[in-house]
Amino acid sequence: MIVIQKRIYEIRGQRVILDFDLAELYEVPTKVLNQAIKRNIDRFPQDFMFKITTKEWKNISSQFVNTAGILNLNNWSQSVTSSQRHRPKTIMPYAFTEHGLAMLASVLRSEKAVKMNIAIVRAFIALREIVINYAALTKEIKELKEITDNHNIQLNHIYDAIENLLDEKAEKRKWEDRERIGFKPHQKT
Repeated sequence: MIVIQKRIYEIRGQRVILDFDLAELYEVPTKVLNQAIKRNIDRFPQDFMFKITTKEWKNISSQFVNTAGILNLNNWSQSVTSSQRHRPKTIMPYAFTEHGLAMLASVLRSEKAVKMNIAIVRAFIALREIVINYAALTKEIKELKEITDNHNIQLNHIYDAIENLLDEKAEKRKWEDRERIGFKPHQKT
């Protein structure tokens, strides 16, 4: 599942997996995957699948790392998959949203595709749970910070009040008039 989660990117505010990563996961060439999609293009509206722009590609290409180095548009041959290596520079990959991946399950029916779709859906669910837990944790930390800030203010007021009381008592006390403690000589009566 970790391998799948590393292939999930955020583009246009949506979590997506790119076509060449899907092809590698399904163990088919990217071209075969895209042909299957084109035969069923009516099942993939814009919120299920979209072609990324050159600018989006540049933004996420730095996230692709393999043994050959970092991918970028200028050096396309250093690619993550062999099926991606032969893609022309001008053709940007398709990005599949979670809904598009679910629809892809109905298009690709091989045993490998079915198992991989299940794993991908689980990866998206795990990622969503991480985001939810992170948001909840952030909220709790913020609440604790507010509480401690309030306590710090209250403690400072208490310390100031104690200091004022001690200063007032010190001013009122005359050390010469205080009752002596310790050894007292007996007085004759």
